[in-house]
Amino acid sequence: MKGEMKALDGDNAIAEAMRQINPDVVAAYPITPQTEIVMTFSELVTDGIVDTEFIPVESEHAALSACIGASVAGARAQTATCGPGLALMWEMLWIASGWRLPIVMYVTNRSFNAPLNILCSHDDSMGSRDACWIQLYAESQQEAYDNAIQAVRIAEHPDVLLPVMCCLDGFILSHTLVPVYVLSDEVVRNWIGDYKPRYSVLHKEHPVTYGAADFTDYYFEHKRPLWEAMANASRVIMEIGEEYGNLSGRRYGLIEPYMLEDAEIAIVILGATAGAIRVAVDQLREEGVKAGMLKIRCFRPFPADEIAMALKGKKAVAVLERTGFFGAQGNPVFLEVATAFYLKGIQTHLVNYIFGLGGRDTVPEQICSVFYDLVKIVCSGRAEPVFRYLGLRDF
Repeated sequence: MKGEMKALDGDNAIAEAMRQINPDVVAAYPITPQTEIVMTFSELVTDGIVDTEFIPVESEHAALSACIGASVAGARAQTATCGPGLALMWEMLWIASGWRLPIVMYVTNRSFNAPLNILCSHDDSMGSRDACWIQLYAESQQEAYDNAIQAVRIAEHPDVLLPVMCCLDGFILSHTLVPVYVLSDEVVRNWIGDYKPRYSVLHKEHPVTYGAADFTDYYFEHKRPLWEAMANASRVIMEIGEEYGNLSGRRYGLIEPYMLEDAEIAIVILGATAGAIRVAVDQLREEGVKAGMLKIRCFRPFPADEIAMALKGKKAVAVLERTGFFGAQGNPVFLEVATAFYLKGIQTHLVNYIFGLGGRDTVPEQICSVFYDLVKIVCSGRAEPVFRYLGLRDF
């Protein structure tokens, strides 16, 4: 791997990336387990290490509002939040994407109350999945750092111009210390380049309007370009991931298969639990079980074609999700995968596991039990029940 090795937890890996990016404006409000990101970065501002205008606001709603104001003025703006803080931003999420603002936000995934829990679930980012923000999920602290740098180029690409969420599992990644390879400041800043906004409300010669009323006359038409931008984002994410690979030696795409080519059964996952699944796959391979994994790095835009192609021909697939959507036919990733299968005519047994809510550990032995369940499904030809729980104690 290229770069200098440093001991960093996930939050500080992102703060390190932010230091190198040196955004024009960062507005933020502290909320566990995200606080370390903006706390560390605010110290860099105070010490004069970065040129950023740091705005300590009164709420998360205000944080994103300030970033929106800075972005329409032509600034490179960033923020960070999680859980209830992201929920408080709800209205502003849609404004940021609707105004095509390339804001980058770091989301350290956290559960929602009640009962009170500050540990990891993907409830927050998954709850905002349809607000037209690009969503990248990190498996490791290294990937969190790399995603932070790539996100700037993705968001600001002229074919995209959409905000980006860089998600990492709260405490699991945010607060655990590991070696992270950090590129040089010069390399990062040259690769990102200066931000050259297409429009600015401060441009006297070419004035623009943001936020005008738009009812039945053109509202629909003004929403239409968002679908095009999301469609373009898939290509851009892959291009930038390849370019970043040439820079760092670490290549990124929309998905990442592991031992999948000859696998008969597979697990689909996003986030840090991919590491435990790799261990389980290796163990089962030693037992002669043809197991594999498909990690989703980019959830929005959803890489349906790539996932369908990667999983085509598998005999049974389990989608594991660290979130629970009540009353639905399944959780968000499962529903997307099921739709992709249906549209591509793929007839594969598909089940959905909910796991790890509230930060509960999920270890390789539990992952192995999912693969054993898939073996039983293949033998029996039946996938009932489709919706299952992993690591849940019986009442």
